[in-house]
Amino acid sequence: MVCFDESSTQLLADVREPLPARPGRPQREDYEYRREGTRNLFMACEPRAGWRHVSVTQRRATEDFAQQMRWLVDQAYPEVPVVRVVLDNLNTHRKASLYQAFPAAEARRISKRLEFHYTPKHGSWLNMAEIEFSVFSRSCLRKRLPDEESLGREIQALEQERNDAKARINWRFNILDARAKLHRLYPLNS
Repeated sequence: MVCFDESSTQLLADVREPLPARPGRPQREDYEYRREGTRNLFMACEPRAGWRHVSVTQRRATEDFAQQMRWLVDQAYPEVPVVRVVLDNLNTHRKASLYQAFPAAEARRISKRLEFHYTPKHGSWLNMAEIEFSVFSRSCLRKRLPDEESLGREIQALEQERNDAKARINWRFNILDARAKLHRLYPLNS
């Protein structure tokens, strides 16, 4: 089971050189910055194994999603017959995206190896990839990163650190909690 999500981030450059940290004083940066565009981040994480992978792309389009799914089945899980992917209901998160991006035979090959499981319409927070994005936001995406290269370096370093530690998500939301909170979607069995 792999949780999948995407997020965008801004690239921000300093207008003035930050003042370096000194004993008793943290590094200080000016409030003014220069916007250098945005990048999309695709997150794939396997919460039970403590594994995650983040790809930085220029955009978040149908073709980009399809490329991520192909990477998932060909590179990340080449020996697994079916990869179960938990994702939200974004318009590009469909097997039809594969057919728009690849020739029919290739799209069919990839599609047969994927099983999509969608979170409820207003329940994307149930996707554990969102929790992983939260960790990345607090750790490395909070600082100013002026270009795609520095963004990639920061993300790769944190990804490596968390994968080496096999950092898992302590998910405490169980079936009974889900039935209570989402009672209209999952009625209690009598």
